[in-house]
Amino acid sequence: MARTSHQRYVEIMRDVEDLINDHIAHQNRGTASRSKLKLLVPTVGTFFTPLLLAEAFTYQDQRRRISSRRFVPPSFNDIRLTLNSAQIMSLVRAGPLHLVTFDGDVTLYDDGDSLTAENPVISRILGLLERGIKVAIVTAAGYTESEKYHGRLYGLLDAMRAAVIERRLEKPNLVVMGGESNYLFVFNSEAEYCLEYVPRQMWLLDAMRLWSEEDIAALLDVAEAALKECVNNLGLSADVLRKERAVGIVPSIGSTVRFTREQLEETVLVTQQVVDMSAGKTIPFCAFNGGNDIFVDIGDKSWGVLACQRYFGGIQGSQTLHIGDQFLSAGANDFKARLACTTAWIASPAETVDLLDELALHDKERVDR
Repeated sequence: MARTSHQRYVEIMRDVEDLINDHIAHQNRGTASRSKLKLLVPTVGTFFTPLLLAEAFTYQDQRRRISSRRFVPPSFNDIRLTLNSAQIMSLVRAGPLHLVTFDGDVTLYDDGDSLTAENPVISRILGLLERGIKVAIVTAAGYTESEKYHGRLYGLLDAMRAAVIERRLEKPNLVVMGGESNYLFVFNSEAEYCLEYVPRQMWLLDAMRLWSEEDIAALLDVAEAALKECVNNLGLSADVLRKERAVGIVPSIGSTVRFTREQLEETVLVTQQVVDMSAGKTIPFCAFNGGNDIFVDIGDKSWGVLACQRYFGGIQGSQTLHIGDQFLSAGANDFKARLACTTAWIASPAETVDLLDELALHDKERVDR
């Protein structure tokens, strides 16, 4: 039964793989709208690489025993992890991978926590850097001071400083992009907090230079009004927090009540629609659910990843992997990263560690061949 089921699943994956390859061929000819996949899934986006789905399913089936299950069919998580493996395999085969970008909360560390010294992801990130792969942390946290980012990432930054001093790490190519796409810091082992602020004019994309401060302020004004209306209508115990390039709501000081999922999603969708209709045509923005807060940022992670690619010399989307946990289309700030590069959807920091181990494994197999 398991062998028969496995063969049927592999055949299905191979059929989907063929549809994706056909779509990529149409992309290259400029006729993506006429591909079979586009007709079946009108919302399908751009593919930066093929996906080795049949091979990836075999890899995941050995670990998750999908074909051996009699009553439980392939789940969403089975498919999600198979897609991650297919993307990893394709990147390694096409190679070389030049840049890996990470979300912060739930991707590198638990929601609201920090990247502490004992976190197992640190050794994996150091491994990427030692292999010459550049690393960027593209986070919604919008700070203008390096000290605050050090407070969230100190385990990694201190480990990198030690590796540089001991000459185990020759090229510490790491940057932090904060506020989705608004503040860039580069690793510097000699800086007080291991991060050095990069003036905005030194890394802005050409299109971003057209965003006027007046239009940015107008968009944030509209977003702030929409958030305040949601707080009133939904009876939320929340304070509005306005920043230079963001506005959001957070639990009121002293409040121990967590917002419900329904309240968070309703607030995101309402705010997104209001801003879209009145102020979102000239300036891109991102309205997202932060777990127990809501924020509207100027720009989004597609702009953040593109800016990191340019800062590192013009890395292509097919040479970049973004790893994050928020890829649902509503209120998820990693979703837009799909416009800039290949992506992997994880559900916990432990899955990030597993994914990086898988990347190292396939990379080793490629070298051994």
